[in-house]
Amino acid sequence: MKKTFLVFLTVFLLVNCTDPTASENPLEIVLASENKNIKRVVDSVDQFEVQIRFTQIDRRNDSVLFTDYDFQVDKDNYFYPASTVKFPVAVLALEKLNAIDTLDRNTRFYVEGDSVETTFAKAISEIFAVSDNIANNRLVEFLGQDAMNAGLEKRGVQPVRIAHRLGYHSDDVSTKPLIIYLNDSTTATFAGTINTSAKPLQLNRVKKGTGYLEEDSLIQEPFDFSLKNYYPIDAQHGLLKRVIFPEKFPENQRFDLSEEQREFLLSAMHTLPKELGYDPKEYYDGYCKFFMYGDTKEDMPDHIKIYNKVGWAYGTLTDCAFVVDDTNDVEFMLTATLLVNKNGIFNDDTYEFEEVGIPFLAELGREIYKQELNRKK
Repeated sequence: MKKTFLVFLTVFLLVNCTDPTASENPLEIVLASENKNIKRVVDSVDQFEVQIRFTQIDRRNDSVLFTDYDFQVDKDNYFYPASTVKFPVAVLALEKLNAIDTLDRNTRFYVEGDSVETTFAKAISEIFAVSDNIANNRLVEFLGQDAMNAGLEKRGVQPVRIAHRLGYHSDDVSTKPLIIYLNDSTTATFAGTINTSAKPLQLNRVKKGTGYLEEDSLIQEPFDFSLKNYYPIDAQHGLLKRVIFPEKFPENQRFDLSEEQREFLLSAMHTLPKELGYDPKEYYDGYCKFFMYGDTKEDMPDHIKIYNKVGWAYGTLTDCAFVVDDTNDVEFMLTATLLVNKNGIFNDDTYEFEEVGIPFLAELGREIYKQELNRKK
């Protein structure tokens, strides 16, 4: 596999050298790095099911220009999106709040049958800071699967299928009612919905590995992801662009958020756990910032902000991020995923997240950052 990749890269660079109008692909240059954290993944790139999209950003007067570079991005090659689906859930929750006069993000509520009160703002902040599953699931009850999928399709964020809550996979298509506080003494019930049952995905690599654990028994057949969530690179990167640069899209592809809501969302996306009162030893700065800082527990520098959403589950690690360094005039978008499951068994909690996956994503982010730092604009 290593030989095949190097041949491909050599041909690519030779073609660019003979064509004076062509430029080198910065993503391919990064993936040819001799750094061990990148090299061990690239040497077995098919095994790790790597997909990457990198967007260079240039500003010309009042215009913003995108140049996209892909590596193995294919919406038909399935990967499990894990917690990255919380990003569209947060966006859609804010959009729905914007359409209801009696609610805003600071409205208190609880899910029927749950004793914990929260606010929409708190749930969204928890989603980005520490990737809280319960906070996400509360917003899923508020939205419903059918409305979420229709809302993303309406804005051109495709393909996508959000079918289940996180932390567990339930076939229950009914959402629970929400009890909303209209004021300190008055509540109203926001009715639940009945949603469409998920149909099996017809995609490549939707069955993975050689076996999986179920109730402590090893089932010796591939693990079937066909009824799980589907949120490929195209959709993730597309949503990120719409949130960061809504002016680049026609009005019918922009989410209906007030400027105040959008500023809150952007703040939540880059806020670090310690800024919300979480223990920095457990929830260090890089806890949900895989690119550049995921492999260190050191503090992130103040001049760098990362607006992102990560996901990790079933051996799959994904990050979708907008990285900004205002001091050095660096900004770029990067979405990447890889699978780290050496033994091919799912549900055994034996995945190489810390040894292989996070170091790859962290180094990928650093290498892209260094290139952008030195690029003439």
